Amino acid sequence: MPATISAKLEKIVSDIKDRGNVNLTRLTVLKKWFAEPRRVASFAIFIASEASQRTGKTTKEATQLFQEAREFLADVDVLEPKISRPRAEKLEARLEAFQNEYKRTEWGPVRIIQNMNLFLVESGLSLYLLHSGSPAVAYRLAAEFCENYDPRYGNGLSGPSAKRIKEIAQFALAIEAYEEARLKLKSSHRKS
Repeated sequence: MPATISAKLEKIVSDIKDRGNVNLTRLTVLKKWFAEPRRVASFAIFIASEASQRTGKTTKEATQLFQEAREFLADVDVLEPKISRPRAEKLEARLEAFQNEYKRTEWGPVRIIQNMNLFLVESGLSLYLLHSGSPAVAYRLAAEFCENYDPRYGNGLSGPSAKRIKEIAQFALAIEAYEEARLKLKSSHRKS
């Protein structure tokens, strides 16, 4: 029997605890899981909602954006996300405009992100609105959500990443349980 996605994610958490750091690409196990079409939209809203709760130290304008995001996402069912598209587009545009500073490098322009949690809210909304059928974009959002910089190892999955990976594993279990319940309900309707 193949390992479940939550078991694979728990293995990554275990490896972080054992080694201190693992490569970010270990999260590519999520790409196959995201191939189920409904999961990407749910994940997008899950990340946006989670990030909106993690304000940290911030400016007055950022605090207002966090508050707006929390209010917008407060009653959204992550298992069956349905949000106002125009309102989501407006909020996503405001979030992007808030952190719209770029630095020129020899490889091209690089966006400067001052508040990662606001960026994750923006990215979650963007994934929901524009890329809800893209496992690769969903994986990238998961990587951004979990990535941590540690001066001993650089960027990767370390320390705080373990908690976030566990949150994704719990989310995946909830989605799979919901899908299984829906499947059983459909099956029982067919039999009757």
